[in-house]
Amino acid sequence: MRRALDTLYAAALVASALALVTIAVLVFVQIGGRILDRVILATGGTALGIQVPSLAEIGGFLFVGAAFLALPGTFRAAGHVRVTMLARALPPLLDRGLTVLVLAAALGLASFAAWHSWLQALDSWQFNSVSFGMIPIPLWLPQGVMTVGLAIFAVALLDELLTALRGGTPAFITAERARGIDEAGH
Repeated sequence: MRRALDTLYAAALVASALALVTIAVLVFVQIGGRILDRVILATGGTALGIQVPSLAEIGGFLFVGAAFLALPGTFRAAGHVRVTMLARALPPLLDRGLTVLVLAAALGLASFAAWHSWLQALDSWQFNSVSFGMIPIPLWLPQGVMTVGLAIFAVALLDELLTALRGGTPAFITAERARGIDEAGH
């Protein structure tokens, strides 16, 4: 089960990275097309008109997907902001209790967000809602990716919560310790 979960988190991170690479490629094509057109016009030719229609919209959707798909892997790698001053000042038993409480609350919030994101995506699919750009993109696509990211994040939170409840050390705490984060959070 551990390997399956780690593979899921890694796959979400890879998908996130691919979304960012896709944004970079699309922007490069757009900028390259503009430069090429200016060079052609400057030499007396006719512009090719290379452009990426709805680039801002597509880039925005890809960025949202990248951000949400990166949540679980970033969380487990201790990449999210976490205030450790209180936790470090508490005795180990209270620190563990606080960690469990915070993980349970975060799981509740992530589950709530995933559920409502799913309902929004379903609504967009049922009503055939599309974006307003030059290319009408079905809104359930970016909403669905956001929902998947939130759902995998909820799974990661549950994974860490169960680890903490069993007396183990959650991955984000292990990652913090490996990076040598001291009591001041540095």
